[in-house]
Amino acid sequence: MASQIAHIVYAKKYFESIDNGKADPDFLDETKIISAQKFNRDEFILGAVFPDIRRIEPSIKRGETHLKFPVVNLDFYGLTSFEAGWKFHLYCDMRREEILNKQNFYDLENTEKLAHIPAKLLEDELVYDEYGNWEKLVHYFRNPPLISLGTVVDKKTFVLWYAILAKYIEEKVTTKTIRVFLSKQPKFSQEIDTIMEAIKLLKENKLIEKTLVMVKDEIIK
Repeated sequence: MASQIAHIVYAKKYFESIDNGKADPDFLDETKIISAQKFNRDEFILGAVFPDIRRIEPSIKRGETHLKFPVVNLDFYGLTSFEAGWKFHLYCDMRREEILNKQNFYDLENTEKLAHIPAKLLEDELVYDEYGNWEKLVHYFRNPPLISLGTVVDKKTFVLWYAILAKYIEEKVTTKTIRVFLSKQPKFSQEIDTIMEAIKLLKENKLIEKTLVMVKDEIIK
């Protein structure tokens, strides 16, 4: 699983693969490629960072956000732009773990601490510059379109989540921005100092940083 900036960067990589005709042939025939090219990309990204909304609302069950699609792959045919992004998030969570396990990442010291949250946040910091138009995305997150989600999440929580994300992504990731981001998440708000210390330890191992940076380039392969 990845954190939010990494998910946005992964989405950018996916768009590039579509534009360059390099999408995975196992999941995208010509009809599906044409369909994917028509996605509203901002709305796709909105969906790609949606599932972790449960971090700010404990009443939302993981199954409601992470088990929506019976099959998780890159076949988005018939889905809305938001739904496709949502499914893409789940695919990337799965694919990221495959990549890291292949590299024996979790055999490296300190990588498994605190449910991998420090490693995820460090990845956000390392890949931030891979996405160029943050200002446009910040504005979009602060004014998200109304998405019909049934009873999964209420409008107030939906708007709040994207407001929190807008604040998090509006500038390069720093100790300060991570602290603010974590302070908005009940599960982690009491562990901020511990998480920050864990990130500091991870930074001492350049192989850890190298492996995390590599994920974005392997995520669509």
